[in-house]
Amino acid sequence: MKMEMTELGPMKRALKIEVPAEEVTQRITRAYVDLNRQVSIPGFRPGKVPVALLEKRYAKSVEEDVIRALVPDFYEKAVRQAGIVPVHVEIPPLDRVMIKKNEPFTFTATVEIRPNIELRDYKAPSPISLKPDTRTVTDEQLDRGLEVLREQQSRLEATPPGHTIVDGDYIVLDLQGTLDGSPLEGTKKEGQLHKVGSHAAVLGLEIDSHIGGKKEGDVLEIPQPYPAGHPDPRVAGKTVLFTLTIKSVKEKKLPALDDEFAKDCGPYTSLQEIKDKLREGMEQALKREIEDNYKDTIVKRLMDTHHFDLPETLVERELEAIIRQHVQQQQQRKGSAQEPPATEDVAKLREEHREEAARRVKVSLVLETIAEKEGLTVTQDDFNSEIMRLASELKMPAADLVKMIKSGGQESIDDLRTRILVDKALDFVYRNAVIQG
Repeated sequence: MKMEMTELGPMKRALKIEVPAEEVTQRITRAYVDLNRQVSIPGFRPGKVPVALLEKRYAKSVEEDVIRALVPDFYEKAVRQAGIVPVHVEIPPLDRVMIKKNEPFTFTATVEIRPNIELRDYKAPSPISLKPDTRTVTDEQLDRGLEVLREQQSRLEATPPGHTIVDGDYIVLDLQGTLDGSPLEGTKKEGQLHKVGSHAAVLGLEIDSHIGGKKEGDVLEIPQPYPAGHPDPRVAGKTVLFTLTIKSVKEKKLPALDDEFAKDCGPYTSLQEIKDKLREGMEQALKREIEDNYKDTIVKRLMDTHHFDLPETLVERELEAIIRQHVQQQQQRKGSAQEPPATEDVAKLREEHREEAARRVKVSLVLETIAEKEGLTVTQDDFNSEIMRLASELKMPAADLVKMIKSGGQESIDDLRTRILVDKALDFVYRNAVIQG
């Protein structure tokens, strides 16, 4: 095999690949032998059809089959010979390519390659140095955590008779809107719980400014004017009269911080036990936060100390993934159907997120190179653990997640394996970093 490589740019190469004539002849001959066993032509026994007749009838399809088999085989050999790692390949359409016995077959592949990265300063003798993070869980933080638990165990209890409503109280109310003396459809609420002072609207009506100082059993009338341009033609330019009835008034009662409170929170026997458990959880969360901050610093250092051109295909692929995730999150928040965003919106998203896509690709390439140098691999246990973690995070069965990943094809599986490998490489650099002091 002959191969010529031409540089088309920092990350692009053209491979001109020539398959030897003897290989072409051997493949074509073998193809006709296989065809002879399969076809049935009147007047000839199976396997005894003259090759000349087969060539006359099936030459085009045989040549196409031979080309389809030759191209990937010799492309792989050419890549190994060139010593490059492709991230994207383009092969011109082969439907017009001619192949003949006893003649070499030539085709060209244009590839975008993975950059050759010269690794710097990620382990001894030049590890990454980190400033110590000496934060600890304070008593004040523990007290705030206990207050959150008290809030979760709080109860709403009826206020004393004659109690005047103040901010922080909870009221149970009925609301009915009327227009020109008749009930207006869609303006009725019964048994609505409302926290006074929250300024939450009820049927679009702001009620906090009207109920301060009122008592249980009071009935209020609140006129609500609507502008002429209101989208509901029934009320546009008119005033709806809302009748608000305060059915009951409640106040939040927090439990005392004692052993009985601890028992109500779960399998605890004392307040001290729940304090110890809460502190342990807060310390673990703080440890993860500090580790994440250290890793963020490491990623920034790797970005600053490694400089190379990025394959545009990888940046585009990452950019598409970011945009797809952004659109899905927007649709989930709005609860809307899967409608594609407008072209101008996509263009804006591409502009906004291109730098982030390039950053992610660069970090991934550096960490993949570290993983390769250190002999890090993704085991089946690694893969299974990540599946379980993602399933827990997404609140879905692991089997369903596996099906979803497999539905994306081999590329989806490879992407997940790459993310796991990158995380392992980052852990390696973190373990080899030096925390000053």
